[in-house]
Amino acid sequence: MTFIDVTVPLDENVPTYPHNTPYALEPIKRIERGDSSNVSTLHMGAHSGTHVDAPRHFFDAGAGTEALPLDLLIGRARVVELSAPHGVTSDDLAAIDLSEDVRVLIKTRNSRLWGSNAFHADYVGITESGARHLVDRGVKVVGVDYLSVEVFKTPGAPAHHVLLGAGVIVIEGLNLRDVEPGVYDLICLPLLVVGSDGAPARAVLRSR
Repeated sequence: MTFIDVTVPLDENVPTYPHNTPYALEPIKRIERGDSSNVSTLHMGAHSGTHVDAPRHFFDAGAGTEALPLDLLIGRARVVELSAPHGVTSDDLAAIDLSEDVRVLIKTRNSRLWGSNAFHADYVGITESGARHLVDRGVKVVGVDYLSVEVFKTPGAPAHHVLLGAGVIVIEGLNLRDVEPGVYDLICLPLLVVGSDGAPARAVLRSR
């Protein structure tokens, strides 16, 4: 049994989505300065690094992260690898049998971008047709390997609206670089941040 940590480390190399709060670790107390212990303050957005989107992210009346069902965030998951250059469409997904899959993690060229603190606006997202394809096949958890499921600056954010509007949990910021396509057990636990539109998470895959 092998565990693969697919969480992006929170450090100086984690990129920040435009207009979000950059990650920083601020020293408040340090033993080397004569303090009794080391204490730090975290500065970060709710959508920093590896994180989970709650419906409230795009729907004011939607549930916050505290209401996300953990039974959906733990269980059998399929990793698929796609070569879509910019946006994953229904045509890109058509050849994949997802009839038995509740959780789908999409690996793209994005996974090669981790390790650089520069934000890459040309990352691969999911188009509206791709999002509808996943919803229509009963997928309840969708994971992507960059900071947003949405193709950058898509008017109206249709992928978010389709997925979150259908009750799909979106996991963003996964590092799937060393993960081969196939079936795994997913364990993804977002912080229990009450009322939030998103929350950082630790995500691991376990080989079956």
